[in-house]
Amino acid sequence: MAGMKEQRMRLPGSEKTAPADARRLGPVAPETRCEVTVRLRRRPSPPAEGTRAAGERFLSRREFADLYGADPEDLRNVEAFLHSCGLDILRASLAERAIRAGGTAAAMRRAFGVTLAWYQSGRRRFRGRSGAITIPTALAGIIEGVFGLDDRPHARSYFRIARPPKRPRPGAAPGQRAFTPPEIAALYGFPSSVDGSGQCIGLIELGGGYRLADLAAYFQGLGLAVPRLTAVAVDGAANAPGGGPDGPDGEVMLDIEIAGAIAPGAAIVVYFAPNTDAGFLDAVTAAVHDDLRKPSVISISWGNAERSWTGQAIQALDSVCADAGTLGITVCAAAGDSGASGTNPPTRRANVDFPASSPNALACGGTELRASGGRIESETVWNEPAGGATGGGVSEVFPLPSYQQGIGVPPSLNAGHAIGRGVPDVAGDADPNSGYAVRVDGEDIVVGGTSAVAPLWAALIALINQSRGRPLGAPHAALYALGKSGRGFHDIVEGNNAIAPYPGYPAKPGWDACTGWGSPDGQALVAGLG
Repeated sequence: MAGMKEQRMRLPGSEKTAPADARRLGPVAPETRCEVTVRLRRRPSPPAEGTRAAGERFLSRREFADLYGADPEDLRNVEAFLHSCGLDILRASLAERAIRAGGTAAAMRRAFGVTLAWYQSGRRRFRGRSGAITIPTALAGIIEGVFGLDDRPHARSYFRIARPPKRPRPGAAPGQRAFTPPEIAALYGFPSSVDGSGQCIGLIELGGGYRLADLAAYFQGLGLAVPRLTAVAVDGAANAPGGGPDGPDGEVMLDIEIAGAIAPGAAIVVYFAPNTDAGFLDAVTAAVHDDLRKPSVISISWGNAERSWTGQAIQALDSVCADAGTLGITVCAAAGDSGASGTNPPTRRANVDFPASSPNALACGGTELRASGGRIESETVWNEPAGGATGGGVSEVFPLPSYQQGIGVPPSLNAGHAIGRGVPDVAGDADPNSGYAVRVDGEDIVVGGTSAVAPLWAALIALINQSRGRPLGAPHAALYALGKSGRGFHDIVEGNNAIAPYPGYPAKPGWDACTGWGSPDGQALVAGLG
């Protein structure tokens, strides 16, 4: 294997730079321990005929591994290379096309040609790199990505706490500031004859945790049992509550309480991972290929502007979302809370958030909902000057997918005015002032943001799956067909996602780059998808 290291090439899409506000503190000591995930290509040969059961719509996870997993010979060659550089193999999976390896910073440099350094950005100290990763030319095309060398925080959660916090009462009078999740479900006409039984909802969390005592108190207040809940540790992370509602606990509890209250019969699995590019990828991969718990829908309330991701990270995570569709799994992703800018503070440059911009994810935007007497009075684009606005716009990475042909995706606001994948696909209540009553770290608070919309739609998909008797999988073609027919959604036609003084996209009849097709009409969706 020594010969492999003599001729090297840059790994496409692996270039990174330090954040503009980061200060380099010094090199990482050669003996410092690091762990990485190495992503491999799919099998180069086409699937063999006759390996799927007749009439089967989705592959089983075992079939998927046999047809579309990594080639065993590729895996052996990469393992041998890593070992020759002094790295230990911690875990390997043909289905996930991944090798988890660990070793010293010196060994990482031998393997990937990188010099690691410590950086300070604000209060955060992280291990980082600049430039591209290199690999042996003999492994060109076999290794698609290397993740984890850089452990800077990679994603943001999209929840917003209403200020000042106010605990609402279930069934409060008109003018209430918030709703319980079952009240939201009722307003949107979610089916009441199903409860998600037989389904499993996977939640991706990049920090924080939950307390069982809080969940017991919350669900008791709703008259519901605590959902069947499992925490899965990925890359050494764990259920670790602490830091108060403003921290990642707020995201974790919001996701569990919305999903568990709307689909109380479903099992909920929380995949905890570090907030790094490797952690994010490994958590989604673990959920998609979990052959024990078998989630049928995955909710992701974390992300970042497309331009903050490396090309290899976007390609890898989009590929996992595509895997999910092949396995009959729906991936719901929050579209972001920073308007068309997609960054905080906002800028003139428009950005959509990834992974919501993946054409294989159901991108979930936000609305401002007003209701009384159990009925919706009005619903507009969520956009409050001081409190955030729904993400949405046009991808500069992904081209226009076939399911969005002919729906009027606008040109990008940026120079060149390209037309690409439009974001979001769907929407739901996200305004903190008409948000969700939840309990976090012993406090009853009101929370909004598109973080709430992803588990809202995930719970709805679980109900639809139960009603249909089979999983929906990648739902785009079916949902867009309903949207074009004028069924399945509350069309949002007022508002925009501009954050002054910067431009944004306006709402309009039909699909738009603020709220997609609109908020769900649950009964119509069940009827249309059945």
